Amino acid sequence: MVAASPMRAADPPASPLLTPPAETAKVSVVRVDRRTGKLVRTVSGGAFQPAASTPPPAHIRELVEKSAKAHNVDPLLVQSVIQVESNYNHFAVSPKGAEGLMQLMPGTARMLGVSNSFDPAENIEAGVKYLRYLQNVYQDDRLALAAYNAGPKAVDRYKGAPPYAETQDYVNQVGQRYQTAKQMQAVRLESEKAAAQAAAIATEVQGPAEEKHPKLEQSIDQNGRLVLRTAQE
Repeated sequence: MVAASPMRAADPPASPLLTPPAETAKVSVVRVDRRTGKLVRTVSGGAFQPAASTPPPAHIRELVEKSAKAHNVDPLLVQSVIQVESNYNHFAVSPKGAEGLMQLMPGTARMLGVSNSFDPAENIEAGVKYLRYLQNVYQDDRLALAAYNAGPKAVDRYKGAPPYAETQDYVNQVGQRYQTAKQMQAVRLESEKAAAQAAAIATEVQGPAEEKHPKLEQSIDQNGRLVLRTAQE
């Protein structure tokens, strides 16, 4: 297996997994390559940091849910990977040539049967399948993410997350977004639960709706008998 989106230039000295300070963030710029006509993302500055998070388009969210369910991967983790990898730009191309939403390297894409990395459905399906494979291999999300970024060989060589600054930052970025997404989901579910409980209590207090009966009109016929008729409303 090869890395999905390696962006490092050289192996830096070993260091613990820490989130880099904000002032060392890189600046990401997307431009059109005049030779190929493709959108190319270039990064300059300190440690890698993705653009501000963008809400996922509805069709991308649906594709993520479908592939995540098929491969038993938490869709919130997949969304977090996409945010850091491409920020939902399905035309994104990294300086190393990784393509599409989950930034598949051409070799990885071919290995996974992808014919067009810029097709969101193909790219997401392959990216989720690859992420599931790495989760199965390492049984640890942080190591799976490190292998997704730097490649399984690097993780195996260091017997853990490799000490590349870019990989360390990548794992932390995805991990932070994933934890935030899970917290937000928990709050939303708790809010929905509270609303349902409040509605149930309100129904119990008010009791069943009163049964409505038709209004009757009274009259006396020519024989002096009482006649009841339903009123016309």
